[in-house]
Amino acid sequence: MDPALLRERELFKKRALSTPAVEKRPSQSSESKKKRPRLDQGGSASGSKQNADSSNGSFNAKALSGSSGYRFGVLAKIVNYMKTRHQRGDTYPLSLEEILDETQHLDIGQKQKHWLMTEALINNPKIEIVDGKYAFKPKYNLKDKKALLRLLDKHDQQGMGGILLDDIEEGLPNAQKAIKALGDQIIFVSRPDKKKILFYNDKSCPFTVDEEFQKLWRSIPVDSVDEEKIEEYLKKQGISSMQESGPKRMAPIQKRKNPGSQKRRRFKTHNDHLAGVLEDYVDGPTNKQ
Repeated sequence: MDPALLRERELFKKRALSTPAVEKRPSQSSESKKKRPRLDQGGSASGSKQNADSSNGSFNAKALSGSSGYRFGVLAKIVNYMKTRHQRGDTYPLSLEEILDETQHLDIGQKQKHWLMTEALINNPKIEIVDGKYAFKPKYNLKDKKALLRLLDKHDQQGMGGILLDDIEEGLPNAQKAIKALGDQIIFVSRPDKKKILFYNDKSCPFTVDEEFQKLWRSIPVDSVDEEKIEEYLKKQGISSMQESGPKRMAPIQKRKNPGSQKRRRFKTHNDHLAGVLEDYVDGPTNKQ
């Protein structure tokens, strides 16, 4: 080995020995800090394990039967099922046990059943009670295509416009088949939000509206304007709005009570023991005999 390197090595050892070194012991706080992450890691590992179990669907849904989320989930499933069977043509009512059996919820608790019977199903606007059982309640309860055509005609005659296709499909069993059978007796109009509206096609007054006028009509937004403001704007433009021309109802005249029909009030009389002595001077003094 090179003697120069050996000398440098010896000099390095001497310098290292001559320099004092103080060893710092780790404090208790630093030890606790080191231990805490291990505990946190263990806790997070157990938490992640629970999350993984729940994501895999291994948790028990019955344990959440008391939570409001589970209760309203069961209610939503029941309402959707009743709507589906109504659209299918099964409009007869069902008992609660039959509904739970067909929706596969027979394992719910007694509190849940009591809540469904006393609050949820009774107060739901889409459920009605028929002879103690439950049935779906659509906005328009239609039996067949003739009922649909009469409803559209009624809306047209009363100036109520059309009806949403969603509402018709909700209340008319096999709605698409009935609509297809009506053919050109109804008209479809699509709104800007892509929802379709059905109108009655009145063939007794056929006329065509100019396309330019249609564009002008649809270009005026009136969604956020009430009828009074629309009428005020029309008056400023020199256009008189259509008023109700039907006969006005007269307010019923109140009959005055006949004063003669009133019962005479009876007054309590006094001094009955002096009936033969006292005289009545209302019509003038009596002549003494």
